[in-house]
Amino acid sequence: MLKEGPAEDGGNKEAIAKLLRFASTQGDSSAQTVSLEEYVGRMAEGQDKIYYITADSYAAAKSSPHLELFRKKGIEVLLLSDRIDEWMMSYLTEFDGKPFQSVSKADEALDKLADETEEQKAAEKQLEPFVDRVKTLLGDRVKDVRLTHRLTDTPAIVTTGADEMSTQMAKLFAAAGQEAPEVKYIFELNPEHALVKRASDVGDNEQFAEWIDLLMDQALLAERGTLEDPNQFIRRMNKLLSA
Repeated sequence: MLKEGPAEDGGNKEAIAKLLRFASTQGDSSAQTVSLEEYVGRMAEGQDKIYYITADSYAAAKSSPHLELFRKKGIEVLLLSDRIDEWMMSYLTEFDGKPFQSVSKADEALDKLADETEEQKAAEKQLEPFVDRVKTLLGDRVKDVRLTHRLTDTPAIVTTGADEMSTQMAKLFAAAGQEAPEVKYIFELNPEHALVKRASDVGDNEQFAEWIDLLMDQALLAERGTLEDPNQFIRRMNKLLSA
């Protein structure tokens, strides 16, 4: 397969990359027709990275909440959904001098794209006790908890550190029958979303835990496509909806 080339023929990596084709947010088709040269030629002013996302399917990639900021900004993202794609991208690190950047990874450059306002910074300061409360609740279930302005419609997402194993790579290990390191996520909350605002106002510790666990499960479901205990998620959601 052509996508095995960047790993198996490092000396011709750039030449092979020119032959690769991808689906992207530029169109509405799952057809893999976009070349890296075309992508680079359409890059937004000031853009210095090639953005991509890997997922189990084209539909999952296209609907990922990680894309919300990029849609808002009009920045094209490559949609990768072949099983081999995550492995390929571990070898294909740049093209035409421009590094690849997964939009599902935590990255300061992605945060800067959100153009945080002074008003938002002030609001974040007021929410510091809420963030600390979430951190205490989740403990070692997460690597960190933070606020984000990368989201427009979604209350929360989970991301992985820049140098840590991604969700898709962990799935590849599992499919091959290999044990993968546990993925410790960064839990990112959208302070402007109604559900996050509602959770931050909850005083009762038990109910607060229910809200945060619900938001966490939603984020995990969007990222992994499955939950360890989907029935518990449904019970929790029904409980809060009927409260």
